[in-house]
Amino acid sequence: MKILNKSFAVIAAALLLTACGSAAESAGSAAETTVVTAAVSSSENAEITSEQETAPTETSAAETAAPVTEVSEQVTAPQQEVGFEGMTAIGADALKDGEYHITVDSSSSMFKIADCVLKVGEGGMTADIIIASKSYDYLFMGTAEEAAADSGEGFIAYTSDDEDRSVFTVPVEALDSEIKCAALSAKKQEWYDRTLVFRADSLPDEAFAESRYVAPEALGLSDGEYSVEVALEGGSGKASVQSPAKMTVKDGKATAEIVWSSNKYDYMVVDGEKILPTSTEEFSVFEIPVTGFDYPMPVSADTTAMSKPYEIEYTLRFDSSSIS
Repeated sequence: MKILNKSFAVIAAALLLTACGSAAESAGSAAETTVVTAAVSSSENAEITSEQETAPTETSAAETAAPVTEVSEQVTAPQQEVGFEGMTAIGADALKDGEYHITVDSSSSMFKIADCVLKVGEGGMTADIIIASKSYDYLFMGTAEEAAADSGEGFIAYTSDDEDRSVFTVPVEALDSEIKCAALSAKKQEWYDRTLVFRADSLPDEAFAESRYVAPEALGLSDGEYSVEVALEGGSGKASVQSPAKMTVKDGKATAEIVWSSNKYDYMVVDGEKILPTSTEEFSVFEIPVTGFDYPMPVSADTTAMSKPYEIEYTLRFDSSSIS
């Protein structure tokens, strides 16, 4: 009986050990499965997390990079006024055939015109716009929207001059008239709107078929001293000149005393001649020739009021009806 009980005890112990082993194996397998699953999940999560973290960063950088240049141009180069109040369009028929350097107003300071040569002939006008960089691939005479929709037939490519500057030859409908022009940025490959005005007042008088102003000798003034109303235009609008101005006539030639509102002008340029001041004590004072009356006479004046000297273009209009 005791022997039988011992046998049963041994068998029971064996069965218990077998069951425990199976349970441990199952538990171990489950634990192993759990670890593997967790590892996979962790790896997947890591990749997902990595994508989620990387993608927005790259997108953000790309989204930021594109508008920055565009906004920068808009912010640093606001649209500027072009032309002048009351300007009247001047066609090719008012000019003599020939080539003339001409000043061009641009609505954007980013569109920097180094020089421009107006060509008049066969009843029409073209202009070589010279830009001292390779910032633009094409110009288009119209708006940026029209340029973007164009097949390319209207695109104006540049040639390079001896100084490796970009030269765009464009048609000119009229001087002293706002002309729409689009420029394709070489860097961004986007079209930008520009407004140009080819200034007739920057041309020499010999460019015109008929004189555009009243010459001093045409007024029949005797030699002597006179006063005349004079109006200044151009620049920032902060400068001014005294009016009426003292005018001297001798041998049919007229000179005027121009008194500026500051003493920061160290020279003027009139009709290609550099003129130094007669005084800079309180105001900058100049004696300049009057090439004509009743038209915006182009002049320039160099100011030392800024961080460095800067030559600014102006016009002076002498009113012949005010001479006394």
